[in-house]
Amino acid sequence: MNSESLTRPVPSRTAAAMAAALAALALAGCANYAGIKSDKTLDPPQQLESSQSIPAQGGQWPTLDWANQFGDPQLPKLIDEALEGNPTIAQAQARIAKASSYIETSKSALFPKVNASYSWNREVFSANSLYPPPYGGTWYSENNVLASASWELDLWGKNRQRLAQAVSQQKAAEADMQQARITLAASVARTYNQLAQLYAQRDIAAREIGNRKTIGTITNGRVVAGLDTNVERETANGNIATSQANLSQIDGQIETVRYQLGALLGKGPDRGLQIAQPVLNPLANVALPDNLPADLVARRPDIVAARWQVEAEMHDVKEAKAEFYPDVNLAAGFGFDAFGWGRFLNVASRQAQLGPAVHLPIFDAGALRAQLKSRYADFDLDVANYNQTLIGAFQDVATQVSSIRSSERQLVDAQHALDASAKAYQLAVIRYKAGLSEQLQVLNADQNRLAAEQTVTDLKAQRLDEQMALIKALGGGFDAADTGLTPPAVVGSEAKGPNGAPWSGTTVPVQQPATAAANATN
Repeated sequence: MNSESLTRPVPSRTAAAMAAALAALALAGCANYAGIKSDKTLDPPQQLESSQSIPAQGGQWPTLDWANQFGDPQLPKLIDEALEGNPTIAQAQARIAKASSYIETSKSALFPKVNASYSWNREVFSANSLYPPPYGGTWYSENNVLASASWELDLWGKNRQRLAQAVSQQKAAEADMQQARITLAASVARTYNQLAQLYAQRDIAAREIGNRKTIGTITNGRVVAGLDTNVERETANGNIATSQANLSQIDGQIETVRYQLGALLGKGPDRGLQIAQPVLNPLANVALPDNLPADLVARRPDIVAARWQVEAEMHDVKEAKAEFYPDVNLAAGFGFDAFGWGRFLNVASRQAQLGPAVHLPIFDAGALRAQLKSRYADFDLDVANYNQTLIGAFQDVATQVSSIRSSERQLVDAQHALDASAKAYQLAVIRYKAGLSEQLQVLNADQNRLAAEQTVTDLKAQRLDEQMALIKALGGGFDAADTGLTPPAVVGSEAKGPNGAPWSGTTVPVQQPATAAANATN
């Protein structure tokens, strides 16, 4: 557009009214999203019955320093080291940085854009074409400078919804990182407990070698006295070798677990070999907090991440709906364009353009409706994922509570069995040494005592592992309010559904208007 176009007369009111009427007719007949909706809802935690399986015990929610309660000062240090150096955390941080870049990109669409350009072309036109001499057949230098600005008005909130969607995605990524931290911390603690269990089993194996040697010594004395034969002597020697082989097997397992710890710390296998022998307190206990069903949604980062993903998809649906409405862009430009340098900045060489650009989808063969259906499908998927995550969280807590109860009951019976088998073994050794019983009776009593001691040790380690798993199931010290990740459904504030209507956080109303024109203000 040249400078003369700026002086054209303004249309009359009658012409403006006619244009508005035509626009209204076009808007009424344009592509619409009638009939496209979703009736999926977010399940409230209160509807999941859990009072019997997850009873209130007056406990406290885990804190971030939960590892201190297990009585081993080395464990919290190992967890901190893992959180600083494990690649899993670095991957989560990279995803957050990528989500942040989307926020910056989306935010930029809300503001005007200004550009400037300059070009210089050396050109010659044919003397036998459209340009007669002296223009044709002569070399000229063309200079062109232009400053332009544009601004998408975003009347229907499409860009604002894109920004809100990017913010929700970043929140989801941050919650995912918190989940990764909790998972890693729990993995370090549970692997460390496995190492402690192996060392306890190693102590049992070492004592068993001593017991088998004691039986061997008694057997040698009985062989000399003619009470036993070489059969009993070789049996005793074989049992000693078997116990030593068992000790070597446990040593190999200890080395393997140390390598696993080294990897969890984000280091090489040699780092695992430097870890001191664990000294965990097997009596550590984790009590369930009160008001668990209502508060769990803010304490589990996986639930929080799933909720933010639903929030992001709601904004994605709104953005797709805004695509049905007209886009209005304002554009302006001013500059100079001339052949040669002498007239480059002359007033007559000026160029200017100014005006709106309107894009209105009228017929697109169903492309926009298909896009909206796809967004709603993603929305339904995210709602289902949230509900499944919520159900899984309650199952996780209930499973750990049930496992702890079972282990504690088993531990009482196993301890009684150990006490009885230990007394039986002592009596069998005394009788065998006195010549009142055979070697087989001592070996059977020793085998029963050994199995009982191993069972008690394994149950103590298992109970400790379940306590650690319960801490993870309770969120591992995460609190959405402390991290700025509380989604609308958690705080109970009024959120908005995909159609802009308020919702409580337990249902997601998605009612669609008949036409885009009738609901342009949604």
